[in-house]
Amino acid sequence: MIWVYYERMMCREISKRKRVLKGEVLLPASKSLCNRALIIGALGGGWPENVSKAKDSQILQGLLRQYLTGEEKALYHAGAGGTTYRFMLAFLATSPGQQQLTGSERMCQRPIGPLVTALRQMGAELEYLEREGYPPVRIGPFAPSAHRAEVRLAAHESSQYLSAVLLVAPRLPKGLLLCPQGAMVSRPYLDMTLGLMHRYGVEVKEKGGCFEVAAGQAYRLFRYRVEADWSAASYFYALAALSEEVDLFLPGLEKDSLQGDAVLAEWMRDWGVETRFEAGGVRLLRDSGVLAHPPLEMDFLEQPDLAQTFAVLAAVLGRPLRLKGLKTLRIKETDRLQALKQELAKVGVQVEIGGGDQPFLDVRGKAQWKEVPVFDTYEDHRMAMSLSLLSVLGPLRFRQAEVVEKSFPDFFEVWESC
Repeated sequence: MIWVYYERMMCREISKRKRVLKGEVLLPASKSLCNRALIIGALGGGWPENVSKAKDSQILQGLLRQYLTGEEKALYHAGAGGTTYRFMLAFLATSPGQQQLTGSERMCQRPIGPLVTALRQMGAELEYLEREGYPPVRIGPFAPSAHRAEVRLAAHESSQYLSAVLLVAPRLPKGLLLCPQGAMVSRPYLDMTLGLMHRYGVEVKEKGGCFEVAAGQAYRLFRYRVEADWSAASYFYALAALSEEVDLFLPGLEKDSLQGDAVLAEWMRDWGVETRFEAGGVRLLRDSGVLAHPPLEMDFLEQPDLAQTFAVLAAVLGRPLRLKGLKTLRIKETDRLQALKQELAKVGVQVEIGGGDQPFLDVRGKAQWKEVPVFDTYEDHRMAMSLSLLSVLGPLRFRQAEVVEKSFPDFFEVWESC
C-alpha cells in the first residue's frame, strides 16, 4: 500500500503491471441484493445471513435497526447511497410516527420526486424541507387508503423508485396496483426485486404493464445468503481481458443469478475472457493466443453500473467504443458522463458526449502518460474502481480513494494482491 502527498492531499498510489492473473478473489456480497433483503427482513423476513460490508448496506441496516428497536431518532441520515435513501424513504413513509430523512450533500442533489408522488398516492404524508423534488424530507404518520392503492409512477429515471414501492407493498391492507409510466430503465434491477420478493413468499403479478400485489400477503421468515456481487466482478473480468494468462476463481457468483450484471459472462467472450461455472462460483480463463473481437458499440440501458468499466477497458486497449443507454448515469453518485470525460482526458483519451436526452459516449484513443496521473473520484466508488484498470499501464494515484467503502471496502488490497 502506497500513500503519497499531492497538492497537500493524501493520495493512494496503485500499480498493476503483472500480466498473469491467477488464484482466487473474494468479492463482496451484492449491495443491490442485500439492500432489498434488508428491507424485506425489517418487514418480517429476517436479516440476510451475510450482510454486505458495503457502507450503503451497513448504513441501511443501522437505520432499520434503530427504527425497529424503538430508539428515539426523529432524524435519519442515509449517507450517499441512492438505494439506501429511496428504500428507507418508502419504509419510513409507510410506518407509524414522524421522522425526517436526509442524506449527504450529493444525495440531496439527486431526484426523488417520482417516488414521493407515488408514496403520497399510497397514503404517505411527505413534505420537502428544502428544494422541491429532492431530499431532505419530513415524513408524517402513514394513513393507508381504505381501497386498493393504485399508483402511477414515472419509470424513466430510476428503477429504484419502482422497487422501493413494491418492497413495502405487503404493508398495504388492500394491496397495490403499480403502473409504471414511460420507458422503463434498468429493468433487471426490478426483476431482482420481484425475484427476491418471491423467495420470501410474496407474489407480484405482472398484467398489461402493471404490477399487482394482492392484499393479505406477508413476508415469511427465510434463511437467505446474499450472492457475491457481479458488478464488482466486472473489474476483474476487465483485468482478465488485459492479462496474458488467466485462471482466476470468483467464489459466490451464481449461474442463475437475480443480478442483471451477470450478463458479463456472455459479454466478456467478445473481449477474450471465458467463464466456466463451477461448484461455488465461476472461473475466468483466457488464452492470449485466442483473438478477441470487442464490439464497436454497447448498450447499457439495463446494466448502467457496467458502463464505466467498459469505457476504461476500451481506453486501455485503445479500441474505439460507443456506449449507449446512459440516461441514468447523470443522476448517480456523480454525473458519470462528465466525470469519465474529464478523467480520461488526463491520460490522452478523447471522450465525446452526444445524444441529448438519450446520451451516449464515444471513447477514442489509447491511454498513455509520462508523469503519474492523479485522478479524482467524485465521491463515486465506481469511478475509482473502473479507473484502476489503467494501472496495468503504469502507476497512478487517486484522491479520496476511500470512496470504495461504498460497495467494496478492501478493493485496492484485493486488486494489488491478485
